[in-house]
Amino acid sequence: MSAAAQLGKADEIWHLGDFCDLATLNAIIGLGRPFYGILGNNDYGLALPSHRLLERCGKSFFLIHIPPSKSYGADFVLHGHTHVPRDEEIAGSRVLNPGSLGKANKGAPASWAWLRVEADGSVDWNVVRV
Repeated sequence: MSAAAQLGKADEIWHLGDFCDLATLNAIIGLGRPFYGILGNNDYGLALPSHRLLERCGKSFFLIHIPPSKSYGADFVLHGHTHVPRDEEIAGSRVLNPGSLGKANKGAPASWAWLRVEADGSVDWNVVRV
């Protein structure tokens, strides 16, 4: 099953920047799921915020494109930019990067990720390699 078909089944889509063009952004929005995206350093003229703070089931999620140098006080910090999957603890936050479907970097395979937040606040992160 294609990534687009899988993403179309998500409760929400969170995108961490580098759409690179309006057509890609519109294709993701066109999947019809609630969408939360941010600007990447290759996004010009797109009407998106530079960051977002989301709360789900008692957990906070800070979405930013450039890898963080701090935790922003969130339980989870999700970033893009490097195009390399990441999952590590920094300053009390779990820092996550799903990689990139379009332009994987540094030998990493093309990837994206499922983030599941359960009603009890438990979180599961699963990178999907393409």
